[in-house]
Amino acid sequence: MITEFSVLDADHKAIILLRPYQIHAILAVEQAVRQRQSGYVWHTTGSGKTLTSYKVARNLLRSPALDKTIFIVDRIDLDQQTGTAFKSYAMNDVVEVNDTDNVSDLVRKLTANDRDLVITTIQKLNYVMKRYGDKEDNRIAKKLRNLNIGFVVDECHRAVTPKKQQEITKFFPKSLWYGFTGTPIFAENARDEFGDMPRTTEEQYGPRLHEYTVKEAIHDKAVLGFQVEYINTLEKNSIVDYFDQSGIDIDGLSEHEIEAKLPREAYENDEHKLKVIDQIVNYSRHKFKLTRGPGNTYSAILTTRSIPDAQRYYELFNEVKEGKSSVKISEKTKSLVSDFPKVAVTYSLNETEETSFERQSQYKQIIQDYNETFNTHYDLEQVRAFNQDINNRLARKKDIYRTRSEQLDIVIVVDRLLTGFDSPSTAILFMDRPPAKPHHLIQAFSRTNRIYDKDKQYGQIMTFQYPSQYQEAVENAFILYSNGGESAIQAPGWNESYGRFQDAYERLISVAPSPESIDINDDVDTLKLFVKAYQEFDKSLGAIQVYSEFDEDVFEQQYNLRPEVIESYHGKYENALEKIREQIDEDEEDDLTIDFDYQLSEVGKQQIDYEYLMLLMQTIVNEPNSQNRIKRIVDAEVYLTKFKDNNPKLGEIIEDIFSTIKDGNELAPAENTLNVASEIEKRIDERVSELVHDLSESLYVQEDDLHYLIENYKPEKAGKQTGESNLLENMDKDRYLEENRKKVQKKFRVKKFAKQAYTDVIESEILPLTNKNF
Repeated sequence: MITEFSVLDADHKAIILLRPYQIHAILAVEQAVRQRQSGYVWHTTGSGKTLTSYKVARNLLRSPALDKTIFIVDRIDLDQQTGTAFKSYAMNDVVEVNDTDNVSDLVRKLTANDRDLVITTIQKLNYVMKRYGDKEDNRIAKKLRNLNIGFVVDECHRAVTPKKQQEITKFFPKSLWYGFTGTPIFAENARDEFGDMPRTTEEQYGPRLHEYTVKEAIHDKAVLGFQVEYINTLEKNSIVDYFDQSGIDIDGLSEHEIEAKLPREAYENDEHKLKVIDQIVNYSRHKFKLTRGPGNTYSAILTTRSIPDAQRYYELFNEVKEGKSSVKISEKTKSLVSDFPKVAVTYSLNETEETSFERQSQYKQIIQDYNETFNTHYDLEQVRAFNQDINNRLARKKDIYRTRSEQLDIVIVVDRLLTGFDSPSTAILFMDRPPAKPHHLIQAFSRTNRIYDKDKQYGQIMTFQYPSQYQEAVENAFILYSNGGESAIQAPGWNESYGRFQDAYERLISVAPSPESIDINDDVDTLKLFVKAYQEFDKSLGAIQVYSEFDEDVFEQQYNLRPEVIESYHGKYENALEKIREQIDEDEEDDLTIDFDYQLSEVGKQQIDYEYLMLLMQTIVNEPNSQNRIKRIVDAEVYLTKFKDNNPKLGEIIEDIFSTIKDGNELAPAENTLNVASEIEKRIDERVSELVHDLSESLYVQEDDLHYLIENYKPEKAGKQTGESNLLENMDKDRYLEENRKKVQKKFRVKKFAKQAYTDVIESEILPLTNKNF
C-alpha cells in the first residue's frame, strides 16, 4: 500500500491511501499494457478519477513496453485543477511531471531519453503533428513515430474527440490509449453518426477495464445521492393560451405530449425567469442552509440554455435585490443572511471569445460589478483569471472563502462548471434549460453530490422546464449510470420523507411532550430515550426542509415547533448528552448506547422502529416502579403494532417478550436485569435453528450448508446464491425424490423444487427475523 498505492499530496500536506476500487483500476490498466490493449475506466464523478489517473500515468512509466506516458487534459483543466493536483502529487514522488510550455518544449520532452510523465493539451499535440506530419525522412519525425506511447486521458470525451484520436493514432502508430470518464457513452446514448467515427466510449477507447458506478460510490459514502424536484412555472391558463394562439387542440393529450408541443418561447420570458428567482430566493432557504447563518451556507449553480438567458437572469437578480422587481426578497430570508443572494455569471472561454460586441459589453459590466463586490481588478483580458476566482469563491476550499464577505451564493452558467468542477460546498443545481442526454445530466448533477458536512445529505436538483420530459430523462439517466440501482441514488420522495418526520415527531412527543418535560435529573436510561428520539427527530426535520413542498409557516403552526421551541429542545438535548457521557462506562457494553457524535447513519425505517422499541422496552424493565410505566407501556404497544404491520414474524417474537414484561413477570433471575435486545436475539436464534433443522430434514441437506447459505443470502442477487452449489451438491437427491415422488416425478427436477422450498422459507420466515430492514 505504501510503495504502490499511496500519494503524498504536497498542497494539502496529506498522505492519501488509494481506495480499493482505485487500486483495482490501476492493476487493470497495467494488465492491459502488458497485453498491448487499450481501454477505458468508468469511475463515477466525484470518486477521485484525477488521483487514479495520475497513479496510472505514473505507474505506466515502469512498463518496459512503453517509452513515454502522455497525460492529455482539456486546456482549461491544465491551467486549473488537474495540472495543479498533478504537480502537488508529484512534488514528493520519484517522477517528474512536466507540463509543456510550447510545442518545441513538447517535442524535446518526447524525444528525450528520460522517462518523465508529460502533461500536455490536445492543441499542442496538434501543432506537433502539423510540424512533422509530412516529414517522413526527418530524424525527429521518425523518432516520434517509433515511440511506444501510453496516452492517459482524463475526462476522455471532452479532451479528445474521436476524429482527433484517429489523427493522433495515425501519427503515433505504436500508441495505447486509456480513457477515464465518470459518464461513458453507451449505445443507448451514442453520439450522432458521422462517417466511420466511433460513437461510444468502447468503440473509441476499447473495452471497459474497470467500473465504479454512482450506486457503488453512494453505498461506500464516497459521494451523496440526488434529490430531484421538477417545478412547473407555467400555469394551466398560460399553456392553454399558447396552444389557442397556435390553433392546436390539446384535449386528450397527456402531459408529456403537451410539453412536446410547447413552443420554446414559453420558457424564455421574464415572467418565467422571475418565478424561478422567487423559488430560489424565497423558497430555497433550507436548501442553502441559510438558517446556519452567514459563512455557513451552501452554494449553488444556475444553468441556462444560452448566454443571453444567463445575462438576463443576472439583470433580473440585480433588480430583485435593488427592490425594483415584482419579486421581493422575504424578510425571513433577509433576517438570516442580509446580502443573499450574491450572484455572478461565468462563461466558458470559447463561449466568451465567440460572443458579439454587445455581449462583451454586458460581460464587462458583470466583471465590473464583481470587482466592486470583492475588491478585485479583473477585465476582459483576464477572463481566465476571473473564472478561476469565481471557482474559488463557489467551492470555498480555502479558509479565506469560509467568510461571508468572500463568498458567492449562485453562479449562473451555460455549460461551464457543469463538468469536471469539484466544489464540495455546492449543494444545489437549478436547471432552467431543456433536458439533456443522459451523460450530460449525470455530469451536471454530479456538481452537487460531493461530501461536505453532516448536514449535506443529498445533491439537490431543481428543474424548471418540461417537468414530465425531465422526469423521464432523469430516470433513464439514473438507470443507465447506476447499473440498475437507480433507486439507491435518489432521495426518497416528499411523502416518504414527511412520513418519517411524522413518526419521529410522535416518538419525540411521547418521550418529551415539551422541552420543559425533560428533567436532567432523570435516570440515564430515560435521558437516553429522549436523546435517541431527539436525534431521529432532528435528522428527519432536516431531511424534509429541503423539499419545495415544505412550508415553514404552516409547519410551525401545525406542530407548534417554533424556532425557540426547537432551540429549547436542543438545549435539553445537549445537557442530557453531557450527563449521559459523564455517567456511563465507555468500556461497558450497553444496548442503550447512543451516538455521541450526532451523525446518525442512514438506516431503514424498520431498523429505526426496532431500535426504538428496544429502548422503550428496556426502560420499562429497568424501572418497574416508575410513575411513567403505564405511559411507556402504551407507547411501546403503539410502536409494536406499527412494527408488526411491517414485520409480523419478528413482531410476534417481540410481542411475546413484551407481554411477559408488561405482566411484570421475570424472564431472568432476579439478580440479573433482563437485557431485552439479547433476549430477542436469543429467541431469533432459537427460531432460526428450528426452521433450519426442519428444512434440512425435509430437503435432506446438511444443516451447516443451510446455515452458510442463509448467512450469505442476498434476496436482490440474481443467479446462484453463495453456498447454493455446495448445498445442492451434498443433498441426498435420491431420498428426496423417493419422499416427494408424486410432486417431483423426475430426478432432474429435484434441484428446482428444493431451491424453491428453501428460498420460500429463507425469504418469508428467516430474513424478516435476521434482517431488520427486510
